[in-house]
Amino acid sequence: MMFTGKVAIVTGGGSGIGLATAVRLGALGATVVIADVSAPHAEAAATKVGAGGAAVWASTCDVSKESQVAATVRGTVERFGRWDVLVNNAGLMTFKPLDEHTEEDWLRVLHVDLLGAFFFTKQAFGTMQRGGSIVNVSSIHAVETTPLVASYAAAKAALLSLTRSSALEGKAKGLRVNAVLPGAIDTPMLWSNPNVRSGAETISRADVGAAEDVAAVIAYLASDDARFVQGAMVRVDGGRLDRL
Repeated sequence: MMFTGKVAIVTGGGSGIGLATAVRLGALGATVVIADVSAPHAEAAATKVGAGGAAVWASTCDVSKESQVAATVRGTVERFGRWDVLVNNAGLMTFKPLDEHTEEDWLRVLHVDLLGAFFFTKQAFGTMQRGGSIVNVSSIHAVETTPLVASYAAAKAALLSLTRSSALEGKAKGLRVNAVLPGAIDTPMLWSNPNVRSGAETISRADVGAAEDVAAVIAYLASDDARFVQGAMVRVDGGRLDRL
């Protein structure tokens, strides 16, 4: 299998796209570290990944805290001796009109959606094996957005910029950095979106993908099959953006 002997950390791995990615990487031979702010979610995800035969560790981690990020990486290396793949998936959204956003709202989103990825990338640059891969989970909101999600859209756009910078600087370290931009994906985050619940944003079921669809692209970008792919930003939206 393509990830045999490799160790992957998946942030926000307790549910949604993160969980689907952890399951896929584990099925492809990776040892998987589930990094999630919720200990129960991390443990449940680890049980699911482990049921497929993969070695797995659940690490409770608030990615907005650099000390917790460092502890997760340190624990990974202590347990498994290395790490080779990082999937920066953890994220959250705040739904408010722009003029009602507070500084606290902005900082909360930026600390998780942007700085969390930076903290883990910084650790990867210092401790990951050459030949390693980082995949950042941005969003279609980075390039096309809707009302009430200004902080989220800005954070995800900044994550694409971080992807470009990390790809440039990571190349000399033997690390690849790429990003995926999911569209409407069947996860709790989509259906709890007030815009969707109120009908302000209409989404056809035909335009909704599965978390596994995104996980498949992440796995490809993280694999050696994508060894010449660097700084790419891949939309995974079923072509919905082309019709908006």
